[in-house]
Amino acid sequence: MYSTVQNVAVDCADAYELARFWSAVTGGPLHPDDAPGSRETQVLLPEGPVLYFQQVPEPKTVKNRLHLCLRPTTSRDAEIGRLLGLGASLVGDFREP
Repeated sequence: MYSTVQNVAVDCADAYELARFWSAVTGGPLHPDDAPGSRETQVLLPEGPVLYFQQVPEPKTVKNRLHLCLRPTTSRDAEIGRLLGLGASLVGDFREP
């Protein structure tokens, strides 16, 4: 007996906007019922669990305890440029040659 991961849940201030960002990053579509102002949204990935974003009232106070490891289909530099163009922030560059 075992359990499978259904989704990865992320608490956030604006569920729809964060889901839109991750939809653009991953190429996975938003759930068809999601719309601006939705308090719960989902990014439907072709493989693996759903990315589930839920709006919560409390602000973030410490560093994120969850991160998603990405594998680009192009070079790292090209993907970093694309992600920055989508609105990501480069906090630190720890890449090694």
